[in-house]
Amino acid sequence: MRYVDEYRDSKAARQFADAIARRVTRPWVLMEICGGQTHNLIKYGIDQLLPNSLRLVHGPGCPVCVTALELIDRAIAIAQRPDCVLCSFGDMLRVPGSHLDLLSAKAAGADVRMVYSPLDAVTLAQNNPHKQVVFFGVGFETTAPANAMAVLQAQALALRNFSLLASHVLVPPAMEALLASSDNVVQGFLAAGHVCTVMGYWQYEPIAERFRIPIVVTGFEPLDLLQGIHMVVEALEEGRIGVTNQYSRLVTREGNRVAQATLSRVFEVCDRPWRGIGVIPRSGLKLSRDFADFDAELRFDVGAISVQEAGECIAGDVLRGVRRPTECPAFGTRCTPEHPLGAPMVSTEGACAAYHRYGRFSSPQGTSGVRP
Repeated sequence: MRYVDEYRDSKAARQFADAIARRVTRPWVLMEICGGQTHNLIKYGIDQLLPNSLRLVHGPGCPVCVTALELIDRAIAIAQRPDCVLCSFGDMLRVPGSHLDLLSAKAAGADVRMVYSPLDAVTLAQNNPHKQVVFFGVGFETTAPANAMAVLQAQALALRNFSLLASHVLVPPAMEALLASSDNVVQGFLAAGHVCTVMGYWQYEPIAERFRIPIVVTGFEPLDLLQGIHMVVEALEEGRIGVTNQYSRLVTREGNRVAQATLSRVFEVCDRPWRGIGVIPRSGLKLSRDFADFDAELRFDVGAISVQEAGECIAGDVLRGVRRPTECPAFGTRCTPEHPLGAPMVSTEGACAAYHRYGRFSSPQGTSGVRP
């Protein structure tokens, strides 16, 4: 398939891997910030092609995984109301809250529905004027514009029975929080290409300068990832800092200004709790005052719901790149995709789910070979 197959060429992949091996002269630790990149790194065995001195760690780039426990409990509380329909994407339904998940709430009688777009929830509200329809909107800057458009559409239709439970998070503040933490080990980043398609990469330039690191905006196919890794390694070996764009076929420095303007119109920046990590200042988006009528937290008075994480799950350490999924004593035994203890084992972008799905039950590095 054109524009796909050429980025999955195994011969070119090995050439990149060999070039990386030749370039590395000392130990380095790199982090990919996107869950989609994590899955492809594991799926295609890219981490197994790299020299042992080059360590990849996985960041908090899974939007489902970082959705705060209290937000899930708030969504469940809304769903359990007899007058409400709670809509969400499918991967949110099995993420455990403090006592149950949305799928269990549905089994117990709550009206929980999987949709493929926030606009589906708007249509549902139009067709069911006697019901309150709530869309549980999670994700990074990639999904936020569509959710903002759903709110604008509901406003244009004068819908009184549609609202948004917003749990949007922002990548740059999370990167800053990771780099500023006392246990940080990351020396270079692969930035998420789809986020930068929307937001550009100008926000990453001050981060690279402040923390004296290289950041490479990277795509998702095997050759994208290998080229991105090679670019970070070259920068580290040469002592260069700053932002470089590997994903130039889609990403510009400025990004999508129309999408950014839509976000600024509907949302405002707020402090946001990240599951397993804690509150990161100015790392989230909430509905602005002008759109408070569409804020589900205010409409259903669930903002006071607050809970604590269970102690057994090490998802926070995994999301910060401090530990690997296989370092969790529950991995693959008490915690599986069928019976998850934490969100990274549920989501299609979660690191734990990727390790489990592709049979990584031990350290992913130290071997060679590429997956078909």
